[in-house]
Amino acid sequence: MEKPFVFGVPADDVHFIGRETEIERLSANFRYGVNTVLMSPRRWGKTSLVNRVSGIFSKDSERIIVRMDIFACRSEYDFYNAFSSELLKQTASRIDEWKELAKGFIERLTPKISVNPDHTAEYSVSLGITPKTHTPKEILSLPQIIAERKKCDIVICIDEFQQIGEFPDSLSVQKRLRTVWQDQKNVSYCLYGSKMHMMMNLFQKKSYPFYRFGEILNLRPIPLGTWIPYIRSRFEAFGKSISDSLIEKICQSVEYQASYVQQLAYSILLMTDSEPTMESLKGGIEDLVSQNSGTFVEQTQSLTSYQLNFLRAVLDGVNQSFGESAIREQYNLGSPSNIARLKQALIDKELIEQTESGIIIGDPVLRFWLKRLL
Repeated sequence: MEKPFVFGVPADDVHFIGRETEIERLSANFRYGVNTVLMSPRRWGKTSLVNRVSGIFSKDSERIIVRMDIFACRSEYDFYNAFSSELLKQTASRIDEWKELAKGFIERLTPKISVNPDHTAEYSVSLGITPKTHTPKEILSLPQIIAERKKCDIVICIDEFQQIGEFPDSLSVQKRLRTVWQDQKNVSYCLYGSKMHMMMNLFQKKSYPFYRFGEILNLRPIPLGTWIPYIRSRFEAFGKSISDSLIEKICQSVEYQASYVQQLAYSILLMTDSEPTMESLKGGIEDLVSQNSGTFVEQTQSLTSYQLNFLRAVLDGVNQSFGESAIREQYNLGSPSNIARLKQALIDKELIEQTESGIIIGDPVLRFWLKRLL
């Protein structure tokens, strides 16, 4: 089934556009074993980029790309189980090869292997690793052992890596990972996640173990010149047309955030019989806000009055000097000592972002929704 636009899932095939510079750089890092940290706000296409570059190496006999998502991991050994299971599974195409690679590692375990009933090569592995069976160093050293056995290089791509920062005794966990990973000769890492402020803490604070672990690759918005032919072609594929000027307004409305551009374009496509107008754009934005309102309600339902007042100030254009008496009184922000707590709480909830120019609400659709609420 051909989809007009793609959002909420990684973009691929015709829906993956632009990123030529990033593809070239990330491909070089994969090829030469350079650790990479992908940085960008949510919905800018990090996972799509990693998937695209991984596909480039799909037939490369000299290296294996392993991809995993650790969002569900809540502790150090949750991570070790996910890490080792995905590593073993994705470096072996058959169960007998998996068993050969795992020699010396699973002798203390009784792994559960589930084979797809249709007899394809698909299988799942559950190892049940605990502190009694393996030390962290044994688990973290496994990629290098497999690389040496298979006489290849391995690139391990870990999505939602910020979860490491949420683990109990997180700094100790980070130190263990960094200590082992930095000395591996045939293994490199691509680390990325959806919570940018947590990723920045992990990789840009000098006191943290992963400081300068690898090259930080910052994603930028996909430019208008790339969006215009793509959106126009998608409308044409479904028997409709759209002007370049309206495509520009779509992109500007959601500040070029890739997933929102696709979702807004999709709403507008459904609302028009032939060629959309400015009224179609307004209707599309209304639909976009409505589609995302459930998420926003969940994010904001536990906010205090002070936190809501802080958001109101940001919506009105205040992005710094929150501690000034006039601003505190106008927006009822409480005492000067309360400001830092308000700011950090809202950053942690991903409702605001700290930028060089001050505090902003980085999600444009959230801004539309908050303006109606506040």
